[in-house]
Amino acid sequence: MADSNDSVSVDMEKIYLGGKEHHVQTGRGSVSVIVCGDQDKPPLITYPDLALNHMSCFQGLFFFPEAASLLLHNFCIYHISPPGHELGAGEICEDDPSPSADDLADQILEVLNFFGLGAVMCMGVTAGAYILSLFALKYRERVLGLILISPLCKSPSWSEWFYNKVMSNLLYFYGMCGLLKECLLQRYFSKEVRGSAEVAESDIVQACRKLLDERQSNNVLRFLQAINRRPDITEGLKRLRCRTLIFVGDSSPFHSEALHMISKLDRRYSALVEVQACGSMVTEEQPHAMLIPMEYFFMGYGLYRPCQFSDSPRSPLSPSCISPELLSPESMGLKLKPIKTRIS
Repeated sequence: MADSNDSVSVDMEKIYLGGKEHHVQTGRGSVSVIVCGDQDKPPLITYPDLALNHMSCFQGLFFFPEAASLLLHNFCIYHISPPGHELGAGEICEDDPSPSADDLADQILEVLNFFGLGAVMCMGVTAGAYILSLFALKYRERVLGLILISPLCKSPSWSEWFYNKVMSNLLYFYGMCGLLKECLLQRYFSKEVRGSAEVAESDIVQACRKLLDERQSNNVLRFLQAINRRPDITEGLKRLRCRTLIFVGDSSPFHSEALHMISKLDRRYSALVEVQACGSMVTEEQPHAMLIPMEYFFMGYGLYRPCQFSDSPRSPLSPSCISPELLSPESMGLKLKPIKTRIS
């Protein structure tokens, strides 16, 4: 066991959806990481949106059989929760300093070092996509690829800043109240699944609403404050050389933000998929729309979904194993312009 200055210490392990929970002590507090799969496989880390964790943000994707087959065949999954967002989390002490977005990105580095991981594939949703993008800019050698869902890259607009301040006041004075949950559900989902007076809300929205009840309002407030004070990372995006695949629902409040981000990324290494009739959280609302673009994206790394009749060997995922021709735009299998996917 290393000394207390290192990001080390596993406090406990629990079983969640076939994975084990590790509590990793970092210089910026404890972080919950759920590890799913064979740790000899290449690592894929996930980071959820505000007030969510892997159960409420990625369960739909990983319960979609074809996507689960693609991801778990090729990767060991490390679901990182924002501080105090894990299942059963207690309230973080008010005396602990609130983290900045930079602190949260640095925390990811400590988690990778704790598990002995080198370069990783990253998947994040909205606020989580911003944290992973910031991480990729700060520690480029530790990121092989980015899969970003309804991502942020600019500082908050005046309207987003004001909306976040309203949510902050609701959290501070009323906790996880009904009005706050409605604000968050509008952030995550399209009106088609949120329902109306005539149409009941969908099962995924009901499940998310129930999971929000378990969040500690002060913990959510700390993450929201970090995101509301985030710096603009637009200028750094051109320097990213890792491949980036962006998904965004056309009903997402952050649709224009995703279009701005893809316009700033190097077109040789990036692609955008717009999902119609979908909100921000494509992973939950329309996970099937992610499958084919992800398959083509991973082909560039020599990774494939297993065939029913073959047990293909593990594919190495490191820059030295990627042939130069696979880094060409055509190798992504995606046209470098928005792709419209439609629900049937």
